[in-house]
Amino acid sequence: MNILLSNDDGYFAPGLAELAQALAGLGDIVVVAPEQNRSGASNSLTLDRPLFLKKAANGFHFVNGTPTDCVHLAVTGMLDRLPDIIVSGINNGANMGDDTIYSGTVAAATEGFLLGIPSIAISLTSFEGKNFESAGRVARELVERFIRDPMKEAVLLNVNVPDIPYAELKGMEVTRLGRRHKAEPVVRMVSPRSETVYWVGAAGAAADAGPGTDFNAVERGCVSITPLQIDLTHTAQLPAVRHWIK
Repeated sequence: MNILLSNDDGYFAPGLAELAQALAGLGDIVVVAPEQNRSGASNSLTLDRPLFLKKAANGFHFVNGTPTDCVHLAVTGMLDRLPDIIVSGINNGANMGDDTIYSGTVAAATEGFLLGIPSIAISLTSFEGKNFESAGRVARELVERFIRDPMKEAVLLNVNVPDIPYAELKGMEVTRLGRRHKAEPVVRMVSPRSETVYWVGAAGAAADAGPGTDFNAVERGCVSITPLQIDLTHTAQLPAVRHWIK
């Protein structure tokens, strides 16, 4: 197995180190991650400057770009052989509901999926980050399952693991994305230089969090596994827009 790892928290993040350790022995592992924390970078590609690929003392490679840059560079320019699977994470914080649109963790996996490679984004659902080992064990179980029984087509899985000890997890549940309420307003402040600055506000609370959603599964202590797709076409609106255009 050729396994490519990436993330959006940076090559120095503890979640990435835990992921590499958890998957050790399952195949040839290569890590290509951002040089800095690029949380919220979404699916952005760097087109206004060159990218540099460097190797850290721990053997991880890092790129002066986004999570998408890392996977794109690795797959299309760095590696001699295509990865059999790409795993992005372990993110420090949940990526559920609308968060997936902004997530760099999910974006790294999405780039792999767009390149035809089965990809998994895995997140620990707390910023406290107490139980990365739990998420690491879940990641290993999923990759082992993929080795035993590969999916017949490339998949993009968004996995969220409750931040609790592994023994307390209530199993795995296949879910759909929930929805959040509108985000909080930006926070306006004055800098020490008397400049007005703004911080992006906190994400809204869960709105659609009923049975079957990722929010609901995690709340009950289950690992949430959501298969994602990339087609953004609003199919149901096609007839209405055709009529409007006429």
